[in-house]
Amino acid sequence: MGSDLFDRFSVIDVDTHVTEPADTWTSRVSKKWGDKIPRLVRLGEKDVWVVNGEVAGAPGAFTMAGFDGTLPECRDTLDDCPPSAFDAAARLEHMDREGIRAQVLYPNVGGFGSGRFLSLGEPELMLECVRAYNDFLTEWTSADPERLLPVTAMPFWDVAAMVKEIQRCADVGHRAVLFPNVPETYGQPRVADRHWDPVWAAAQEAGLPISFHIGGGDISGLMRDEVGMGFKANFGRVSSLIFVENAQCIADLIFGGVCHRFPDLEFVSVESDVGWLLGLLEAFDWQWRNSGIRDEHPEYELLPSEYFERQIYGCFWFENEGARRAIERFPGNVLYETDFPHPTCMAPGPRMPAEHPRVYAQRVLGDLPDEALQKVLHDNAAALYGLA
Repeated sequence: MGSDLFDRFSVIDVDTHVTEPADTWTSRVSKKWGDKIPRLVRLGEKDVWVVNGEVAGAPGAFTMAGFDGTLPECRDTLDDCPPSAFDAAARLEHMDREGIRAQVLYPNVGGFGSGRFLSLGEPELMLECVRAYNDFLTEWTSADPERLLPVTAMPFWDVAAMVKEIQRCADVGHRAVLFPNVPETYGQPRVADRHWDPVWAAAQEAGLPISFHIGGGDISGLMRDEVGMGFKANFGRVSSLIFVENAQCIADLIFGGVCHRFPDLEFVSVESDVGWLLGLLEAFDWQWRNSGIRDEHPEYELLPSEYFERQIYGCFWFENEGARRAIERFPGNVLYETDFPHPTCMAPGPRMPAEHPRVYAQRVLGDLPDEALQKVLHDNAAALYGLA
């Protein structure tokens, strides 16, 4: 016990995002694709990303940390964003100020499962864009590979290409694999389908965990405000409900036998909270016993909660009692994140209610046992992502 947790523990932040620089794709993708290449465009006073002629978000909307307002208001241009969002050296300085040892890094423009690239319609270009992002991230994290931890984006529409990309990126130091949490929303097989077994096998062999980031599927239908509740209300509704997609994903991993078939492969439910996991896993265990699943699958040697404890992790960044209960029940399966610099991150602006990360951590976690805090703030993530 004692003062500031961020001074006492070597904190690993397992979910942050890089606001992609303007030349991320234009400098790395073959010029033969012309205007189809993802590019940053100035429309009026706003910078927006355009992919194959379609607006694909804005750097200001991805970078809300410290902004005086809430979406749809946002910073106008990339230059208006804090350098720590897009510049690796500035990010490291930000981490030093915050007391964060390392951060795990996720994308924006391509989506949280690479689904945005499907709109390109050209498989060769789609793959080239995924590889270009991964190459960018390799270069960006070279500023300090022990503190900036890259997660490999996936061309999920092509299993053979996925396997190659896992191997290619593992060889240059990537720490995890990003996979769409509900691939069926893109017309692909569900996570439980054996279609994906070569991918799980490649990741297991490479020693890389699989990350399921919320919003990794097609959420365009969920985003439609069909009842006129308003942008902010609908944004809050969607931002909460997409946690449920990761519950479905975890169910597929366990009930579909993925955990059983790949016992050394680890999975992370990213930016989805942890409080709901207790009730979900109690339901899983009850239905597992009540439905006679072992009569059908005698090879399943564990209960769902035991599979979870063996190889699945959840992440939290704003919860209070939910986080504490999850840590008490599953201290070896909970990871801490800030979601920097996203709209719901723990980096408040003048009109945002979020606390500063170290203030939040001290208030919510400060009286937990040191053994649990060591696991949650450092050891679990260090083991998962190969840090000493």
